[in-house]
Amino acid sequence: MPTDLHPVFAALADDTRWRILQRLGRSPDSASGLAAEFTVSRQAIAKHLTVLERCGLVTSERVGREIRFSAAGSRLSAVGRAIDAVGAGWERRLSAIKEAAERDQ
Repeated sequence: MPTDLHPVFAALADDTRWRILQRLGRSPDSASGLAAEFTVSRQAIAKHLTVLERCGLVTSERVGREIRFSAAGSRLSAVGRAIDAVGAGWERRLSAIKEAAERDQ
């Protein structure tokens, strides 16, 4: 697995950041808009957004006086492919173990 995904998994280990990312996957929003939906302060939301943006899971765009955040689809796709590759590796290992066990019977 590429080492650049370690910050992604560390960021997603936090439940609030995971929920923020899921919410931004539905539609872009500002930190203030997100704070209205979560039980944490706007400042806490801003800190979570900074973590998500640094690891590439969220992008930001200034719209008038506010900054709107969106889920970064390309980065999420890369993470999904990395997870799929791990799963495929496990499937190959399990198949090899099964074949070895059946030969030994």
